[in-house]
This record gives sequence, C-alpha cells and structure tokens, in this order.
Amino acid sequence: MGGEFVPVDYVEEGTGVGGYAKVMSEGFQKAQREVFAKQAKEVDIIITTALIPGKPAPKLITAEMVQSMKPGSVIVDMAAEQGGNCELTEPGKIVVRHGVTIIGYTDLPSRLPRQASNLYATNLFRLSEELCKAKDGQYRVDMEDEVIRGTTVIKEGVVTWPPPAPKLSAAPAGAAAQKPAMKPAPESKGHGHGGGQPMAAGTTAMIFGTAALLFVLIGIFAPAAFLGHFTVFVLACFVGYQVVWNVTPSLHTPLMSVTNAISSIIIIGALVQIAPPGLVGDAAGAVRPEVLIRWLAVTGIALTAVNMFGGFAVTRRMLSMFRK
Repeated sequence: MGGEFVPVDYVEEGTGVGGYAKVMSEGFQKAQREVFAKQAKEVDIIITTALIPGKPAPKLITAEMVQSMKPGSVIVDMAAEQGGNCELTEPGKIVVRHGVTIIGYTDLPSRLPRQASNLYATNLFRLSEELCKAKDGQYRVDMEDEVIRGTTVIKEGVVTWPPPAPKLSAAPAGAAAQKPAMKPAPESKGHGHGGGQPMAAGTTAMIFGTAALLFVLIGIFAPAAFLGHFTVFVLACFVGYQVVWNVTPSLHTPLMSVTNAISSIIIIGALVQIAPPGLVGDAAGAVRPEVLIRWLAVTGIALTAVNMFGGFAVTRRMLSMFRK
C-alpha cells in the first residue's frame, strides 16, 4: 500500500492526494501490519496518505494500534476524504481516542495558505528584528552577519549575490587537531587479494619445510599407486590456487563456481562404482562393490550434480551483473 514508518518521532505513509497505491498480497499486508503495530508504540506522530484510485482508503492503522500509542500522540489522516487510513478517523473532524488526537480534515489543502502566510510573516518579522538591532531603531545592514549577508542581493551598487560560503562549522573547534593521523595504507602486493601484509620469510620457510617433509614421508611409506594420484592432486591444488590468486576479487565467486563445476568430474568415479559387472572392461565379470559402497556412490552422484549445475547457474547470474 506504499509508504514507510520511520522509527523516530515522525512517520509518513504514502504520498499525495488522489491515489497511487495498489492492493498487495496477503503476505505483504500481514508483514506490513506487524511492522506498523510495532512502530506505532514508538512514534509520536503518524501521517498517512495511502489511497487506491477508485476504492476506499486502505485501513492501515487499526484501533489496537491507536490504543498502543503513547498518550498525546497525533495521527494526521490525509486520506480522510475517502474514509481514512485509520479505523478511528472521522472525516472532517478532530477526535481524541485513547489519548491520541486523530486529525481527519478533508480540506487540508485549503487550510495551507493561512498556515503558509503565518510562517512567512514570522520569517519576515524575525528578519526585521535582525536589521533593527541598533538602539536608535534604524535599519543596519550588517554584512558581517551571515544571515543578513545571505539575504543581500546588492549594496551601494555592488552585486553581493551569491553570498560566500558560511564560516560556521557543525564540527566542534579543535576536532580536527585531536583526530589522530591515520597510517598510510600498505601498498598492494598482489593481483587478486593484495591488500594484506606480505608473509614473513621465516614463516614461509617453515611452511615449505613442513610441506617438503610431509611429501618425503608420503613418498617413503605410501604405495606406488597412491603416489601418482597424489602428485596430480598437489599439482591441481597449486594450479587452482594460482588461478584464483591472480584474478580480480570481484570475479572470484563466478570463477570458483566454474572451477567447482569442472572439478565435478569425480562423478565419473561414482558412475564406475555403481556400474554393473562386465561394463567397465573386466572380461571375467569382476566382483563389484558392496551395497553400502554403491549407495555411497549414488549419494556422491547426487551431490556432484548439484555442484555442477549450481556452479554454472551461479556463474551465469554473477556474470550477468557485469553486462549492461
């Protein structure tokens, strides 16, 4: 139904007279009522203007919400001409319900000229007071006064408009001096992440030494068939790390989604595990895995399929953000 609640002391709902809103879904309306009920307990003023063309004004503020408001609060129902957005609004009247004043005037636009004239006259009166600060009651155009200087267009034949920028500052004096100097940001060291500090030489040597010792132990004790697979795994990790590291961070998500999808080639291994005997080159019809392993393979296929299709879907949506 449009509009919003501002969680301070002022709320505006909708815009303008005549109607612009449309009927929303029941789920939206329920969530909207919950928000309105919560905010009504906190705010002091609610202004509603929600209108639907050709239909009565939607009831946004219920009697329970009015009762929950603080005593002395005010509701300005600018939709009163079509019944009002508040259930307790009486068109054309000001009523007090549960200690809350509900303004239901239907002629608010015609009331504006008088109010605007009063405000404008007050401004002119206060300006005249500023010009007549002298004891003799004579007008003095003090060009050092920022208010007077800002309202002056010409003085003694010299055009003074536009005025200079105000000298006053909202920041307290000395705030800039007390603010500690910020340290310069470290220079970028890499193509991708690059924002962090370079790793210490001792830490780097320790990591590489530990990795080398681990590889030596694996080479001594691991079976020969395992070493070939392990070598491919290490190379894949190294290549993948270098690929991601040297790509702009904004493209990391689509890149990693694609690499995850490509790495889902492990689905071939799962397919081999659930294949029936005699279909994978074993002429004698070798014994296939047990039921438990076969079900694990089925689960692996399902998860890998999600990884594959999900990876490409995420990549497509991410890359579409960079297109016009």
